[in-house]
Amino acid sequence: MGKQSITIKEVAEYAKVSTATVSRVINNDSRVIDDTKERVLKAMDELGYKMNFVARSLKTNQTKTIGVMAPDLSGDFFMYIAESMDKELAANGYSLVVCASHDSLEEEAKRLRHLAERLVDGVVVIPATDRGRHFRFLEEFGIPIVFVDRTVTDFAVDAVLTENEEGAYEATKALILDGYSRIGFIGGRPEISTSKERFSGYSRALQEAGLPIEEEFVRFGPPTLPFGYHAMEEMLKNSRSPDAWFLVNAFTHIGATNYIMSDESARRRNIVIAAFDEMPYAPLLRFCRYAVQQPIAELGRTAARLILKKIMEPDPTRTQIVRLKTRLIKHNYREVSYGRI
Repeated sequence: MGKQSITIKEVAEYAKVSTATVSRVINNDSRVIDDTKERVLKAMDELGYKMNFVARSLKTNQTKTIGVMAPDLSGDFFMYIAESMDKELAANGYSLVVCASHDSLEEEAKRLRHLAERLVDGVVVIPATDRGRHFRFLEEFGIPIVFVDRTVTDFAVDAVLTENEEGAYEATKALILDGYSRIGFIGGRPEISTSKERFSGYSRALQEAGLPIEEEFVRFGPPTLPFGYHAMEEMLKNSRSPDAWFLVNAFTHIGATNYIMSDESARRRNIVIAAFDEMPYAPLLRFCRYAVQQPIAELGRTAARLILKKIMEPDPTRTQIVRLKTRLIKHNYREVSYGRI
């Protein structure tokens, strides 16, 4: 029949069995009698239920693979997480299947379906959006899931996160203690949990110091180099713009620095930046005074250990959220010599 994304429910109706029976067949449950199993497999085949992937793994209960998905595979942040996950999983006999959602909920749902059809034993995801209802179908397959770095609003699941609010609070507070009373903000998309939490920490530090949040110098958008560049360009062209800034991640930081360095009047200003993500190149970013260091490798290791635990000791009644602490790094950026621009 060739229909894309055939569901367990459709297979069950076609085979005249329950969805639970289809799930048992997929997981090679010995309680399913041979006649029923054959009928379900035939239904999968006739409906185009990716029979080639299902049949290949029906002889065992595990494929020893973990699906890993992120909005973007090009950034250092994800690659460091994936590398530490791979080391932890390889030590336990597992390998990774990696894919990207490209910041699209529709693409994320599609890639999840592909991972499930390949019968991965578990899935680790950095969610593309704040919505998570499309993850629920994994429960039908008996595939555990762990979120890393971000959470969603409508699906409770185990997660490994960073102390985003506290990290942003400490960085903003450090700028205040340095004597800055006006601090701008360049953030990510406001619906994303990391962006919300970091803005909350920034706001808390200002409020505790009795300082206002100047809305005209606050921007939210995709946390990319172009956004960081154009947001900083737009706000610095305002003659009232502050000299101190908190930036949500490494990409916006690089983009904002690129604009400052490209504009002579901006470059001559006494601008200082505090930003999330202490990467190896952070000291080279001329205006960086403070960088929030995330335990990236530990994020990956912890996510790997958590998904393995869920595979080996499943407990659907328990949801675990792990929060890892950040560290504030101060850079003596004025000591760096860049020569004539």
